[in-house]
Amino acid sequence: MNMPITFAIIGDSAASGVGDSDQYRNHFGWGFHLAQAFSEPIAYLNVSRPGAQSKEVLEEQLPKILIHNPELVAVIVGGNDLLRNGFSPTAFEINLNETLRQIEEIGATVMLLELHDPTEIVPMPRLVARVCRRRVNAVNRITRKLAHRYSAVMLPTRSLETIYSRDKWHVDRMHPSRLGHQFIADNFAHLLRARGFEIDTVKVGVNNNRSRKDSIIWMLKNGTPWFLKRSVDLLPALLFLSITELIYIYRHRGENESADLYFPDFTPVTGNSPQGVKNARVS
Repeated sequence: MNMPITFAIIGDSAASGVGDSDQYRNHFGWGFHLAQAFSEPIAYLNVSRPGAQSKEVLEEQLPKILIHNPELVAVIVGGNDLLRNGFSPTAFEINLNETLRQIEEIGATVMLLELHDPTEIVPMPRLVARVCRRRVNAVNRITRKLAHRYSAVMLPTRSLETIYSRDKWHVDRMHPSRLGHQFIADNFAHLLRARGFEIDTVKVGVNNNRSRKDSIIWMLKNGTPWFLKRSVDLLPALLFLSITELIYIYRHRGENESADLYFPDFTPVTGNSPQGVKNARVS
């Protein structure tokens, strides 16, 4: 019998399975569904935590999995970094790079995930949407750059057909639903088979989306407190960035929507090649 491979996951709520839970509030997520699809013996280890940023992933979560010498490691992070006032692309890149460097040292295969565009499914003022896209684009550029550097398995989330279908998203519209997690797991499985991993088709079960009434109750109970907590940190920055954005729009009148790809901390991007970070702080 073959020795089991160890599949470890570190990261934030997108890694821990928020959006795919049972009546007892146990989170499952795409990692769980992917682990179940392995046809070879596997040990599954998930130490991710909702709300985690790249610094925590590097300093607290990474050591917990390295002692197990995993053969496969998923690093899903960035969403919480960009939601903070004072978001620093430089700090994010340093943290993620060091995380991947240490994983490379043990010879493990790395899995990374491109962040989706939240403005596609979350209604928000256009000015705020532009600011949000800038930050998401910054995280994705860094992630793609490091994926290339470390030969990682990179899931191009935005290119997946039907990724923005409503049934693939939780009521908060920030996390995948059970169907969405299974969809992500199945697409990761396809990429991993090309790397030699023995994985069957991911089983797709019944979706766990709530009724409209339950969705409203959930948002009032969970979404509103979360928003108020984040507002203390993020809203002052959004106000400043929105004013900055208005100035940018005024100075660059006539540019098409692709101008949204501009981000003040990055040199111009040509083709598919991400460029380095120039400044440390954005906000």
